[in-house]
Amino acid sequence: MKRIVIFASGNGTNAQRIIEFFQDRTDAQVVQVLSNNPRAKVLQRASALDVAAFSFNRKAFYKGDDVLHLLKATQPDVIILAGFLWLFPEKIISAFPEKVINIHPALLPDFGGKGMYGMNVHEAVYAFAKAQHNKNPSQKVYTGITIHKVTPEYDKGDFLFQAKVEVSQEDTPEAIAEKIHQLEHAHFPEVIAEFLK
Repeated sequence: MKRIVIFASGNGTNAQRIIEFFQDRTDAQVVQVLSNNPRAKVLQRASALDVAAFSFNRKAFYKGDDVLHLLKATQPDVIILAGFLWLFPEKIISAFPEKVINIHPALLPDFGGKGMYGMNVHEAVYAFAKAQHNKNPSQKVYTGITIHKVTPEYDKGDFLFQAKVEVSQEDTPEAIAEKIHQLEHAHFPEVIAEFLK
C-alpha cells in the first residue's frame, strides 16, 4: 500500500477530494495531512475522514527538523502540496527526491512564482484576459492547472500534467476560480494515482 501525505494551508477541498478518492482503494491511501495553519479547515476535514492531521509552525518546518522527522517516520511514497503556501524546504525535498508534487492554479510558466497563489492568480488571469478581449473580442484566452514536481524555487519543477479551460468575456475572478477548482478535483487524484504506479 503506497502512502500519501498532504500539506495544505487552508480550506482543504482538494485534500478532501484526494482522501476520498483513495479511501477505498487497495493500492494507495492518504495517511497524514499537515498544515502550517492550526485553524485551517483542512485539519477538520482530514480528521472527519479518519486521517491523522497535525499543524506545525515556521520553526518546526524551517529551523528545526520536527516536520522532517515526522515525515521520515511516516515514510510517504509521495508528498502532495494541495494549496500549501510556504516555500518547501530543500532539506525535505532532498530527503524525498522526486516525491514532492504541487498543483498550481494556472498554466505555468505563466502566472507563477512568489505571491502567485489562490485569488492572486485568478485576478491576474482575469486582468490578462480582459486586456486580450479588449484588444480583440474574438481572441480565445485560456487558464488551467499545472501539476509539477517541487524544487526549492516556486513553480519551477518539471510538469507532470496540465489541463486548460477557456476564460470567457463574462468570467469574473470568482468564476475563473470555480472553473479551476473543477479541473483540480477532476484531475489531481488521477494524476497522483498515475504517479504512484
